Amino acid sequence: MKLRCLVVDDENLGRKLVEENIKQIPFLEWVTSCKNAFEAMEALEKEEIDLMFLDIQMPGMLGTKFLASLRKRPMVILVTAYANYAVESYDLDVIDYLLKPVSMDRFTKAVYKALEFKQKDRQNSSPSEMENSKEPDSFFINVEYSLVKIIVKDITHIEGMKDYVKIFLHNVKKPVLTKATLKSYEEKLALKGFKRVHKSFIINIHKIESIRNHQVMIAEHEIPVSDTNMEELLNDLNFNR
Repeated sequence: MKLRCLVVDDENLGRKLVEENIKQIPFLEWVTSCKNAFEAMEALEKEEIDLMFLDIQMPGMLGTKFLASLRKRPMVILVTAYANYAVESYDLDVIDYLLKPVSMDRFTKAVYKALEFKQKDRQNSSPSEMENSKEPDSFFINVEYSLVKIIVKDITHIEGMKDYVKIFLHNVKKPVLTKATLKSYEEKLALKGFKRVHKSFIINIHKIESIRNHQVMIAEHEIPVSDTNMEELLNDLNFNR
């Protein structure tokens, strides 16, 4: 498998360094490089790109704003000299966030993440699902300034806590805490068998063990279900009363 790569950086030296790194990795293929977001838009229309290396501080449009504007986008690794965009970038589901100057060891680790993501995406999706579904089979979140990969099918439920969410995973005792809204996960996981059952909870309906007294039991957790959501939940479970 080859990952076709696009490099976007307004600095000539920055572009060249990433290009040279790409050429040293057997499963990467450098396609083209761009100096700004507008050139990158054209390149993405003309070329089939699997992985984009994107700078943030560029004239005309910030890399993060450009990324947020894309409806269909490749995997993205941010390469920047500025650490202060890290939190914003995690909300954009990037593969990794590299700070310049980037060591070859760190670069290699990041691109292997991209390769693993691509391989699992292909394994878990039929051709029609890959074309029609925009919902991820996995995604990365910010956990204490690190990117942590979350496999969607491993999520049992999610609890909202103001500006943070707790993500509970199958066979993992401690939940993962990240800064986000519950609504953002409701939208992200809408087509993957997840349902908002309470103002503070989203559940994976495939993980439900039992339902009793407006509560669902999932992996020893009792999760409340609001009156308005109970009938919808039973319908989703094909329960005929």
